[in-house]
Amino acid sequence: MSLSAAQRFFSLLALLALAGSVVMVVLRLVPSGRSLLNQIGPSSRWMAFAVAAVSTAGSLYFSEVQNFIPCKLCWYQRIAMFSLALVLLVGAIRRDRGVRWYAVPLAAVGTAVSVYHYLVEWFPGIETGSCDLFAPCSSPYFREFGFVTLSFMAGAGFLTVLALLLLPHEEDPHGQEHR
Repeated sequence: MSLSAAQRFFSLLALLALAGSVVMVVLRLVPSGRSLLNQIGPSSRWMAFAVAAVSTAGSLYFSEVQNFIPCKLCWYQRIAMFSLALVLLVGAIRRDRGVRWYAVPLAAVGTAVSVYHYLVEWFPGIETGSCDLFAPCSSPYFREFGFVTLSFMAGAGFLTVLALLLLPHEEDPHGQEHR
């Protein structure tokens, strides 16, 4: 796969994931959307794992195949995403609804780092000077569609994982979650 094809492919996946996250949030706000979200709920752990696994694969592709040197903020995002993929895989295999207690904090921290990194890419003046001269956090390797960068893609992945893990679960008449 050529670099331009990979950039376009992973950018489109990120945008699709982000759109899916927005739809999940909107459905949560609409009373009739809850029943659809309850149908997605049982597979949400596997879906979240798939997002984290594809994000991990994309990150590794850009660094190992295309030789993009990750900056410091990229490494922090990688630590969160790679760990998230592993935690979600174990949680999905074990059918552990409690995996959200471990995965949501990782995804939230990853989201925060991604948002900060994306802001640094657009407003380099806010960077505190902690990044490397050879891999500066303020210089994205590409801007697909004029705005999609690697930090944007990571942020979309983290937000999608959060949206999937925070789906409402079917409740019994006493208001308690089914396990």
